[in-house]
Amino acid sequence: MLDFVVCVGGIYVCFLTWSALQERVTTAAYGADHQRFRFTIVLNLLQAMAGSLVGFVYIRAIQRKPMLQMTKHRWKRFFQVALLNSTASPFGYMALRYINYPTMTLAKTCKMVPVMLMNKVLYRRHYPAYKYAVVAMITAGVSAFMLFKSNSKKGGIEAMENSLYGLFLVLINLAIDGAVNSTQDQVFAEDKEITGQHMMCLMNLCSSALMALWLLNPFNPELSSALTFLYSHPRALVDIGMFAVCGALGQCFVFYTLASFGSLTLTTVTVTRKFLTILISVFYNGHKLNPRQWSATGLVFSGISLDVYMKQMAKQAVVK
Repeated sequence: MLDFVVCVGGIYVCFLTWSALQERVTTAAYGADHQRFRFTIVLNLLQAMAGSLVGFVYIRAIQRKPMLQMTKHRWKRFFQVALLNSTASPFGYMALRYINYPTMTLAKTCKMVPVMLMNKVLYRRHYPAYKYAVVAMITAGVSAFMLFKSNSKKGGIEAMENSLYGLFLVLINLAIDGAVNSTQDQVFAEDKEITGQHMMCLMNLCSSALMALWLLNPFNPELSSALTFLYSHPRALVDIGMFAVCGALGQCFVFYTLASFGSLTLTTVTVTRKFLTILISVFYNGHKLNPRQWSATGLVFSGISLDVYMKQMAKQAVVK
């Protein structure tokens, strides 16, 4: 239980900071010329490199364990996960060109649905009935909370920010993310020697290799354009560095949670973290919740309570 609490706390602290930096890096106008950093593959490469390095240091310096002995099959599985993961992220960043950050956060709160769907479709996994109730309650509650929030933006601006095309990109991102999580579950299930830290280090290493190959393509100007941008706008480099470090530290907690408790539990934690971000924003900025939003809040925490209660009952039944 203590492990789970530490994991949740680490994910919340690291990724609350990471989310703020992600929004800044992808939406802020840097310099006197007010240019935005639009080089998403470079951003993902830096994040993957930081994640792989932190994962390696964690295994060797903190756990004091040798690295995983690699086989052809293991490399194939890690590159499979890496390819899916590298493909998913750009769709999320592209979506921010058409929808605002809160709208994307709202859409991503429904991630539990593709995670369960991909696990059932790809690997024929089955879940107890209460899991479906928990997923439905949390997804419906978070969605209702955001949908019931008053918005002063009207007309063309609102139509642009809530573009159906942007939401379509988020749905693609979520579908691929669901395949990533379910494939990671399968890797852990079929190879017990692989830990969460191995997944973090080696998946990010493979992702870095794939993205580096793409960026070094002589017909792709993104790398040179990104370097020129960062040279002209050093403040962006500071934000990106902090973003990569927070993401890498957060991944330590994410992959430990994934290996120890499974992808659906991890998704529950990350979804509720997003909901907590919304609540903190509401109270910090002095906003008032209407009755429908309080009802949505109650629905989310009822779903979380149901999940915790059923897990505890299952553990007690095993002990008996």
